[in-house]
Amino acid sequence: MDVVARHLAAIDRLRTRDLPAGGAGHHTVELETGREPRRAADDLHALREAIAQRLGARWGEAPPWGQLTVRLRLARGEEIPEPWATLCLRTDELDVWQADDVWLAVGVADRDEADETCLLATVTRTAPP
Repeated sequence: MDVVARHLAAIDRLRTRDLPAGGAGHHTVELETGREPRRAADDLHALREAIAQRLGARWGEAPPWGQLTVRLRLARGEEIPEPWATLCLRTDELDVWQADDVWLAVGVADRDEADETCLLATVTRTAPP
């Protein structure tokens, strides 16, 4: 199984996990982590794009969601629901789809140099802000 197919299978498993009915529950997993700082980020962004192409074929193409506006809103004191508040601080952009009643976001967490770069997937019933 190639790496993209492996991550798609992990995303499919993530989508089947229970989320609290009617609540703001969410699950976030690290699909892959990078070892070398800059190269790892470039590789993980390429992997994110490959996954986004496959998911776009399933649920429709959508441009990546830039996180700068959400970060600015958060900095001004606006209440941003989870998981979106955390994701905007960890990622610069997300690929986002709504499938049935669940939102799926995939992004690369590489904003904090102190943290290891990683490819994230999140499922939630809470719509993006």
